[in-house]
Amino acid sequence: MAGKAGSSLTAELNRLASTTGKAAQGAANVYAGTSGLGINAALNIKADANRQPSAYKGLNAICNELAGTTGKSASDALRTI
Repeated sequence: MAGKAGSSLTAELNRLASTTGKAAQGAANVYAGTSGLGINAALNIKADANRQPSAYKGLNAICNELAGTTGKSASDALRTI
């Protein structure tokens, strides 16, 4: 189920995590099945549980990887999931 046009990154992370009202970091951790990580770290672990911090991708890149898209902003990429 794709996200809503114009929705924020926080809204998309909450949608993917099946949560409401969480801050982006909290929603990213729920979505990734992690806890206490920053948004980038949680999403990189979601994409590849063995990815090391030195190989973490930036926010737009990791969201595009998770969505199977390229060149989109983080929010736009997550909306396609």
